[in-house]
Amino acid sequence: MGGFEADGEGGYWESDQIAKWEKKHHTRTYPLYIKPHIEKNGDTYSIKAHAKINIFLKITGFKDGYHTIFSRFMRVHDLYDTITFAPCKCSTFTLEGCNNIPLSSNTVYRAYQVLCEKIPDADISHFFTTHKVIVNKRIPSQAGLGGGSSDAAAFMLLTKELCNLPISTQELANLGSTIGADVPFFIYHYPSANVSGFGEKVEAFHETPLDIEINTPNIACNTARVYKTFKENFLKKIPSNSYLNWNTIDSKTILRTNTDPLILNDLYKAAFFIYPELKKIAKQGWYFSGSGSSFFKIKT
Repeated sequence: MGGFEADGEGGYWESDQIAKWEKKHHTRTYPLYIKPHIEKNGDTYSIKAHAKINIFLKITGFKDGYHTIFSRFMRVHDLYDTITFAPCKCSTFTLEGCNNIPLSSNTVYRAYQVLCEKIPDADISHFFTTHKVIVNKRIPSQAGLGGGSSDAAAFMLLTKELCNLPISTQELANLGSTIGADVPFFIYHYPSANVSGFGEKVEAFHETPLDIEINTPNIACNTARVYKTFKENFLKKIPSNSYLNWNTIDSKTILRTNTDPLILNDLYKAAFFIYPELKKIAKQGWYFSGSGSSFFKIKT
């Protein structure tokens, strides 16, 4: 399994694009941040990087080279990677557990680079001469579950705590947006949230977490290719009022009253267009997460 490349829904922004967007738009006030649990064993520290599913995913437009979305993200409690900082005398940043992903495109390494660049006074690089990063992967890659983005967010959260970074959670989420569009959701660590814009608008949604079953076939869906196919073939065909008031409705009700996955996930057709073998896996009662290839349902 991989899952560390830049696979956030809709791509990622460069730092200067984030700054330009913030100047043009109202800055949202976010609900209280829910602090993730950090396990400590001597000088070894670990944090869980949970998967997510998209209860629904609607494409609302295309702007500045990226798709805008409206979606309900829900954290998957029992599916997660583990990010560990373990004592090690390292001459440089050392990352273990993801040898199949080039370091330059690894989301954890990119998160490290962003933090070092934006908060140079914290001397983050020095901390990682005494600790190495170990990633224990369980989330399948290119599966619509946000594994790479979750790993980057978990790394940033753990670094923030251990290095006492002078940065707010919202500022950390803004930096995370330069790595992947899903990263802000994982930074805020909400069990459930309405996510919109380019992924940077995250509003906690208070509901009982669902007991979810996930089926991930051995099919890797390329997020960028799915979005490109959607733009070229389906963007103009999406009705703008098909998701009215969904931001106020709990996830279980949305799933029970909209049984057609085509209605819930605008990327479903695009993914099937590219990967027709997905049709052999699709079953009644199962829904499609993100750009795929994972299907999910509520356990009965």
